[in-house]
Amino acid sequence: MKLTIIGTGYVGLVTGACFAEVGHQVVCVDNDVSKVELLRSGGIPIYEPGLEELVRKNTADGRLRFTSSTAEGVEKSEVVFIAVATPPQDDGSVDLSFIEKVAREIAAALTNYKIVVDKSTVPVKTGEKVAETIKRYCKARVDFDVVSNPEFLREGFAVEDLMKPDRIVIGVRSQRPVPAMKNVYAPFNAPIIVTDINSAELIKHASNSFLALKISYINAISVLCEATGANVQEVAHGMGMDERIGRRFLNASLGFGGSCFPKDLSAFVKIAEQEGCDFALLKEVQKINASQMDRFVKKIVDTLWVLKDKTIGVLGLAFKQNTDDIRMSPAIELCQRLQKEGAILRVHDPKAMEKASAVLKNVIFVKDMNELADGCDALVVATEWEEFKKLDLERARQALSHPILFDGRNLFDPAEMERLGFIYKSIGR
Repeated sequence: MKLTIIGTGYVGLVTGACFAEVGHQVVCVDNDVSKVELLRSGGIPIYEPGLEELVRKNTADGRLRFTSSTAEGVEKSEVVFIAVATPPQDDGSVDLSFIEKVAREIAAALTNYKIVVDKSTVPVKTGEKVAETIKRYCKARVDFDVVSNPEFLREGFAVEDLMKPDRIVIGVRSQRPVPAMKNVYAPFNAPIIVTDINSAELIKHASNSFLALKISYINAISVLCEATGANVQEVAHGMGMDERIGRRFLNASLGFGGSCFPKDLSAFVKIAEQEGCDFALLKEVQKINASQMDRFVKKIVDTLWVLKDKTIGVLGLAFKQNTDDIRMSPAIELCQRLQKEGAILRVHDPKAMEKASAVLKNVIFVKDMNELADGCDALVVATEWEEFKKLDLERARQALSHPILFDGRNLFDPAEMERLGFIYKSIGR
């Protein structure tokens, strides 16, 4: 099929590349001309495992191309996907100005029937507004359908998630666009849920908020574990073996971050308020997430006492492993909190140091993780990169002025760390 993706961020670019990989003809549109030129030349503006290879392969094979013209993308497609940013506003609601702008551009370019698909994460009833906007600004007065098709991609695993989805959600106002949407996803061999637009939009926010709740729940359990001498990982393992609960998202940590969970949680709370519902449960999830960082910083201060002029090495800057995304990253927040206490920071991340350099000032960026401990008073694990498990702990112990390691991701075994001579502080253990 001929498909257009408007927006080449994490969702749009991965979606376009994977659609091309299964045989569709895909045009990706972005209003950032420099980004379009970068993509045309084989460059990638983000790090996502497997994405660069897919983009280069399908661009070379002619199934994937890039333009800055929305009109061109609309003209050459059967289905137009909107995958632009929906950033949070100060009150927790979502800024839908990019969605509205694209809807107007699509309306101006329509000359025949098209299916317009909301792929961006949007509040319930946005599909209705998109349909109203296109109808209002479409001078050609042609038929169109608006569909909600939320994404469920995890950064760091986005290509895998799109190529092997656990479900496809399609929200429609009529059955007319359903066959075409099923054709789009036929190569992925996944269960397809066809529902109304409002339900599809709610499924996305409800899913992300539930996962955030699950993380905050195990973090709350971790506090009780520390108070009683229990091990949160053993508790999570025992819980996770119950198939009604499952083990995923039961990892105690610094808390969730990134561009999805915090934003979607705030948006869902705001959506509920606007509909006259007090979603107190999700407000508590937010409080638990914030307090988790407070407790971890207190743990560092209680151990080191005065942080002023102490040098701390921080392992990890991205909000999670396998990405260079630092948006709302707990690791970045931790760095900033430590700097406010007067600490001198040496930091390392496999992929996110370039982006972090734009927001972290007066820190020392270290290319080799095994050199991070040199001259430090303590080490902190802030992101769960798999390669951090291979840290040369013996070298680190000797390089540190005091063998102290704070593990905000529970990467290491407490017994082994004690055997190596570390003062080791983790989460819920």
